[in-house]
Amino acid sequence: MCGIVGYIGKRDVAPLLLEGLQRLEYRGYDSAGIAIQNGGRGGGLKTVKNAGRVRDLEGKVPARFSGTSGIAHTRWATHGAPNDANAHPHLDAAGRIAVVHNGIIDNSADLRAKLAAEGIELASETDTEVLAHLIARAGAEKLEDKVREALRYIEGTYGIAVLHADFPDRIVVARNGSPVVLGIGEKEMFVASDVAALISHTRQVITLDDGELATIKADDYRTYTTDGSRTAAAPTTVEWEAESYDMGGHDTYMHKEIAEQPEAVDRVLRGRIDDRFATVRLGGLNLDARAARGVRRVKILGCGSAYHAGLIGAQMIEELARIPADAEPASEFRYRNAVVDPDTLYIATSQSGETYDTLAAVQELKRKGAMVLGVVNVVGSAIARETDGGVYVHAGPEVCVVSTKCFTNTAVAFALLALHLGRIRDLSVADGKRIIEGLRRLPEQIGEILREEDRIAKLAAELAESRSMMFVGRVRGFPVAKEASLKLKEVSYIHAEAYPASELKHGPLALVEPAVPTVAIMPTDELLEKNRATLEEIKARSGRILAVAHEEQPKADSTIVVPRNEPELDPVLMGIPLQLLAYHTALALGRDIDKPRNLAKSVTVE
Repeated sequence: MCGIVGYIGKRDVAPLLLEGLQRLEYRGYDSAGIAIQNGGRGGGLKTVKNAGRVRDLEGKVPARFSGTSGIAHTRWATHGAPNDANAHPHLDAAGRIAVVHNGIIDNSADLRAKLAAEGIELASETDTEVLAHLIARAGAEKLEDKVREALRYIEGTYGIAVLHADFPDRIVVARNGSPVVLGIGEKEMFVASDVAALISHTRQVITLDDGELATIKADDYRTYTTDGSRTAAAPTTVEWEAESYDMGGHDTYMHKEIAEQPEAVDRVLRGRIDDRFATVRLGGLNLDARAARGVRRVKILGCGSAYHAGLIGAQMIEELARIPADAEPASEFRYRNAVVDPDTLYIATSQSGETYDTLAAVQELKRKGAMVLGVVNVVGSAIARETDGGVYVHAGPEVCVVSTKCFTNTAVAFALLALHLGRIRDLSVADGKRIIEGLRRLPEQIGEILREEDRIAKLAAELAESRSMMFVGRVRGFPVAKEASLKLKEVSYIHAEAYPASELKHGPLALVEPAVPTVAIMPTDELLEKNRATLEEIKARSGRILAVAHEEQPKADSTIVVPRNEPELDPVLMGIPLQLLAYHTALALGRDIDKPRNLAKSVTVE
């Protein structure tokens, strides 16, 4: 969601901060701002901020805006409208302290009331501003101690960076529930909420843990806890290259990331297939055969597209490992006082590995003694560190707000996990080999689908004027329908709903008319005839139908034919053309495809 960038060193800071903010634009935001140190200890802070895009902020930065340390921010509004006053950084009353903040301060209303009662005039409607005033009124002498003192009053989540005119040689940062990453350079240091902002300058990073703070100076850094105890945070090397964040000749990141899926799927498979035993090797799983055989149920938790990938994963686990499995939105699970069963294996899935609702569910499960695995894309992310083991999906950076290649790779990662569990239990060698061959076919088959883009674009242009759409599928097809419906809503703003095909006659059939097309996901499997019966019901009511199938469907107005794989893996392929359909529908409508309105990439607040 919101983005943080900071720098301290010898270089002119403003261009570095603006570049970092541009790297974080994909996260979603509505305002931006920058604060820099103006001179040494006797100097002050200079700030520029505005509602709108980073390019608008860049246009407002004056020519004489130089310094060698500063912080910057892109904001996704939670408290207060997206306007100049509510944009970060926020200052104390004297203008000597600047704070940028990701997260939500739950008790901000009480703190604002107390500050106002003490005569402090608050300049914004935000929760963040209270932090600047609390730091200013802290009695400690050192900046680090002032920040620690202020944080004692805070309830909620935060990733913060603090600049103080009286301490021009340092920036203090802290994390609790919202990511903060340090970047180590040559006599310079960086801070960001995402490695994307750092990768063009350094690949040596330190990811702070919850409850951890850091002081960064040009030639030094120190990490410590909220009680002041030193911690031994060790740097790691980021695998991704800066070029991974470029468009690579595509008009949008979404188009680029859809096109990257054959290579991305190849990466998630690489080095993991074990032909000798017709299974896969998942080295980071930390789940031995005895423990795997003791699992009586699997519960998958995620949000948005990760939840939908979890639905596909649960289906695969039931089919291949014969373990009862289901998926649930992590945001619901964490609030419903669920029964935590010691024989249940819990799996948390998140593209960023920082999704707050999913992370909170993991922490609650760990507190209750559950075994929790992670399926994430980002090495060293919070969920990766909190879980007992897991699988990295190796999709590479995904910059567009809506998920495409990471969704696909997550579904493939669940196929690997399902095969692994199945072969430990009762899945035969023959079936293991069958699934492996299917997995190996996926990259080329995805390529075949992508080569049909022109035809899919024409179908999208026909559908772009629809006021609403329905997506239906049975069993393996239903999670695909849910994800396709979400994609269309996210990127085109056309209302869409997904239903099990069998549920149409229990209510949603009332919506069928020519102006509300239906997309039917219907693989050639044991349910094909039942799906064809659903098409008959829709056509009898003058409904328009687009089928996604393995063969032309006579009752459909149009059919997107996809290659056939093993039945368990067909959902992976059937989702690909529907990503293109959403993309080209949005393109026909002139939408801001990479940055859909009101949405953020990494949802690190409740």
